[in-house]
This record gives sequence, structure tokens and C-alpha cells, in this order.
Amino acid sequence: MSCRVALLKMEKDGLITLPLPRCAKPLSYQASPECAALVREPALIPPVDLRTLTVELVTHPHDSRLWNAYVEHHHYLGHKPLPGAQLRYIVRARGEIIALLGFGAAAWKTQPRDAAIGWSAAQRQRNLALIVNNARFLILPWIRCKNLASRVLALVSRRLADDWYARYAYRPVLLETFVEKPRFTGTCYQAANWQYLGDTQGRGKLDTLHRHDQPIKSIWIYPLTRDFRQQLCKD
Repeated sequence: MSCRVALLKMEKDGLITLPLPRCAKPLSYQASPECAALVREPALIPPVDLRTLTVELVTHPHDSRLWNAYVEHHHYLGHKPLPGAQLRYIVRARGEIIALLGFGAAAWKTQPRDAAIGWSAAQRQRNLALIVNNARFLILPWIRCKNLASRVLALVSRRLADDWYARYAYRPVLLETFVEKPRFTGTCYQAANWQYLGDTQGRGKLDTLHRHDQPIKSIWIYPLTRDFRQQLCKD
């Protein structure tokens, strides 16, 4: 999936020309019209009680289509396939969906994060899979509840390593995320005890010409183990 994303990006930038797909297949949220009706704002919005929150790992095809549809309709970045190993979560309150999160492969390199870890290029290449990126975090736009975002982050962070191990047979040691500025300030990550490391330079994955034409993003990390640096710097 990571290679597919990179190739499509290269074609979009005019660097290569790809052959036509042999089996064109619509994205799952587009192929499920019933999901589009389900993700609309409800007529009645009940208050959210933080004590009733439940976190569900997306495993069923219907939940996968529903997750895709919510993110496509209500997240400012829309739906894109997450690269590499991944987990997606649906958060409910009294059975009603209120938030969705997606985790995937970490950024290949970013100076503030790599400096905070203190690893070499060889160590990064060997151990990068131990970092997981929070690629999507959506609180549905009609939901209003103080402390909800930080509570959701805390609930998911506590279980992610176990869920990741159950699916991929290894445990990540660090979470990361990138928060677009000035659209967001990262307050919920700060409230959930994530650590701010600095900002990106506005370069995309394939910016070899130093155009710096991408949005600036703040970089945040959350250790899942106390010895995350030692594990990430193993030879």
C-alpha cells in the first residue's frame, strides 16, 4: 500500500506515467450508498457522558465502510487508504458513534522526532515500524463535550499496543502525529500528555526540489513504554 500511494503521488506530479488499472474498483465508502445516509447529522443530538465511552476496533467490513464514509464526509483531509500496517477505531457514547481514529505507518523521517529519539539512519530504517502514526482523528462536528478529545486519545493509547500485537505480533513503543497549523493548535494532544517536538518544514514525502509547498504541521509524540528510546536505538 505504501508503494501504491507513492506511485500514485509520483504520477500526479508528472514524474511517471502508470498503465491503466486492470481491475478498477471504487473505494469502499463510494460503493456503499447506505453508509452515506448513516453518516449525516442526526435530528436529535443527545449529550455525551464521558463515563459511557466505548472504543471498538474496526474488524467487520460494514464497520470499515462506515469508518471510511464518516472520514470522507467529515474530516477535512477526507478518506485515503492508510499506508502499511494499520488499525482503525470507532468511539461510541451510549451506542452512538461520536469519534473515529486511524493509525498507520510512521513518517520515514522528520528532524525534530529523529533528534528527540537520537537514533542513526541505520537504526531508524531497522526500527521505524515500532512507531505508529495517528493519521486520522475525527470528533464528529455536531458533538460538543468538554475534555472529550483528550479522553478519547487516552482510552485508545492504553489499548493500542495490545491491539497491534494481536494483529501484527509485535508491540509499538511510540505514537506520533502531525497537526496542521494554523488550522489546529494541538490542545487535545497536550491535554492527553503528548509531547510537542517542533514543526515540519512544509515539505512533502517527495519534495526533492525543496519547494516547501505543504502546510506546516506541529509534531507530537506519545511514548507507549518508558524505554522507547533504547528500543528504537537498538542495533
